[in-house]
Amino acid sequence: MDFRNLGRTGLRVSELCLGTMQFGWTADETLAFQILDATFAAGVNFIDTADIYSNWVEGNPGGVAEAILGKWMKRSGIPRQQLVIATKVRGRLGSQPNDEGLSRAHILNAIEGSLRRLGTDYIDLYQAHWYDEHTPIEETLATLDDLVQQGKVRYIGCSNYPAWRLTEALWVSRLENLARYDSLQPHYNLVHRAEFERELADVCRAYGLGVIPYSPLAGGFLTGKYRRDNAFESARRRSAQKYFSEANWSLLDTMAGMGQENSGASISQIALAWLLADPMVTSPIIGPRSMEQLQDNLGAAGLRLSPDEKKILDEATQWKN
Repeated sequence: MDFRNLGRTGLRVSELCLGTMQFGWTADETLAFQILDATFAAGVNFIDTADIYSNWVEGNPGGVAEAILGKWMKRSGIPRQQLVIATKVRGRLGSQPNDEGLSRAHILNAIEGSLRRLGTDYIDLYQAHWYDEHTPIEETLATLDDLVQQGKVRYIGCSNYPAWRLTEALWVSRLENLARYDSLQPHYNLVHRAEFERELADVCRAYGLGVIPYSPLAGGFLTGKYRRDNAFESARRRSAQKYFSEANWSLLDTMAGMGQENSGASISQIALAWLLADPMVTSPIIGPRSMEQLQDNLGAAGLRLSPDEKKILDEATQWKN
């Protein structure tokens, strides 16, 4: 497993990041522990979670994924410094007016909950889950800067920010001498490119941000389980069916052939390798819901596409301004 710098920080992280949204949802605690054990044994040190995971599931109040990860960290006995733990703040956790957002009140309350559930005294990467149009960015960044100064947070990042809000945040940090966002977690994959590539990529490149794409397999579409003649119903079909098109069915055929030329690599491994071929991408976030999915995802580590192979995939999924 190769290791990469997270933007301009001193953090060295594995080329794949384990996402945990499925913990306490489609993967129970026992399975989550098995996935975490196998992931770390394979050399992955970077784990991403969020305080709200997964409060959209009936009976899940949020905080469950963090709590499972915290139990595993204690159970595993792995020295804390060998792990890079990322979590997020923004979503609603409660019923009171200040139980969501990026205000000082909410962030200061949320960080204590995350630290408690994770069973740690610091978070390596604390991320704004999405922007808060109701809170001045100066207030958000000043609060996050305080957490860095206190040692509760090592670095800060953001997710789901449009380019202008990300640029604004970076400039406010510079002008006010505050901690700055050192990473972006965008929705980015081979069939969902424009959202990141149109403007955000240039911002990340210019300011040296690490890029941690989520949904690298397009809701399961880029695993190849959906095909022209077998677009069956499944729990995740809703998030994948927007990619059902003749051009994308042809793309899967191309990826399958490319995989055969790369020692039988799977379609999902080719999709992850396409992201890893971009030097700006730090670590795609994988979200396996079974040990079989995990082993398949891990097979992308070290897989390198040739320049010609990347060009073929680039041209097959071009987008227009």
